[in-house]
Amino acid sequence: MTQRLVLGAIFSLVAVAGALHYADAEPVAVFVLSAVALGGLAWAIGIGTESVGAHFGPAATGVLQSTLGNLPELFIVLFSLAAGEIVVAQTSILGSLFANALLVLGLAIVAGARQAEDGVMRFQSRLPNDTATLLLLAVFIIVLLGLSDEVGDRASQHQVAISSIGAVCLLGVYAAWLWGYLRTRASEPAIEQQAHAVLGLRIAIVLLAVAGVAAAFVSDWFIDALNPAVEALGISKAFTGLVIVAIAGNAVENVVGVTLAAKGQADLAISVVKNSVAQIAVFLYPALVLLSLFFTERLTFVLSNPVYIGALAIMALAVWQVTGDGQAVVFEGMALVAIYVILAVLAFYE
Repeated sequence: MTQRLVLGAIFSLVAVAGALHYADAEPVAVFVLSAVALGGLAWAIGIGTESVGAHFGPAATGVLQSTLGNLPELFIVLFSLAAGEIVVAQTSILGSLFANALLVLGLAIVAGARQAEDGVMRFQSRLPNDTATLLLLAVFIIVLLGLSDEVGDRASQHQVAISSIGAVCLLGVYAAWLWGYLRTRASEPAIEQQAHAVLGLRIAIVLLAVAGVAAAFVSDWFIDALNPAVEALGISKAFTGLVIVAIAGNAVENVVGVTLAAKGQADLAISVVKNSVAQIAVFLYPALVLLSLFFTERLTFVLSNPVYIGALAIMALAVWQVTGDGQAVVFEGMALVAIYVILAVLAFYE
């Protein structure tokens, strides 16, 4: 009953945001309500995903949660590209990476380590190490193209072509990793979240369809209100993408990952967060690079701000250092959160 009330409140919020948009209301109100609605829709998609996955086993659950949980980010980037907002499109992807790999993972470690009797959160090390490898591969392409752009060599004149080929390479590596990962995880227990996986199969499918369509509309309203809202609020587009969109769009991982860690289900918590990180880095980003070929504005792996290139490299190394050995303590989780906060403050003042 509580779950249905929450879902009703989420879709009511979507309706209010839509009414304000079509009534040409104050852009700040539309912007804020749309951001909150995106977070709510991400949560609704998470409920539907877990409910569908509960009928098909752990492999389907993991793939569905990582894929459908990123629908809000997908729509925001696509509408940003259509509107020519390359900065918002790119920083939204980067923000999702930073939010999951630093903020959510850090909070999950803090919650998990505090719950453990000896203050050490323990988990299987394969997924963290696999994710770190995938992250480093994605960062390699970004750093390489960033350096090429900075020095202005001949290759910098072919950024779209290089990014497209790099995207295909990333997708190929991700497919190979995912196939092996799902085969070895097929016999393990599914992610159990009794509060969420209670919907029937048909209801869950309908929820996913409705929430997906709603996410597309809300993303359009959000992007439409973006420019006047950021001017009125005095915040940068980079901060909007890196922080506001990232936190709203990753509501599923934010809640589920930390909650599982607090309950002592360390492996499941790490799985939720790390699967999302891997998919954003080597599936969502390269897929959007290829999709952008159909738009006037092209998305590439070239970052306009070299600071974010350095931040990505440090993020990948920090995540590997903290989780690579299969255990973490409170201060390590706090360190990841601190890196995210410092980066968010920098983006705020840009």
